[in-house]
Amino acid sequence: MPAAYRAIVQTLLSQHLPHVEVWAYGSRVTGTGHAASDLDLVVRNPTQLDKETSGLGRLMEAFSESNLPIRVDLTDWARIPEHFRQEIERTHVVVQAGKPE
Repeated sequence: MPAAYRAIVQTLLSQHLPHVEVWAYGSRVTGTGHAASDLDLVVRNPTQLDKETSGLGRLMEAFSESNLPIRVDLTDWARIPEHFRQEIERTHVVVQAGKPE
């Protein structure tokens, strides 16, 4: 992903959900994507992995209103099954480490 796109993603994450971990996964991480591939992100509450993250709707809206020319797909770690978690853990890249609340 170009540095300019990454900067937009990181800015929006830090503005809307600074306290959560955010991992990228999927085709953009594994190198199997193409120019029109979406960016798959999963948000995780670092202190309570099974607690749902509030504010995802506002963040999704911010992404759709941004100048980012790719679609971003947001997933909440607390809402996905264990087998999908294991798959993401094998191939993820940390986008945001998360700041303590």
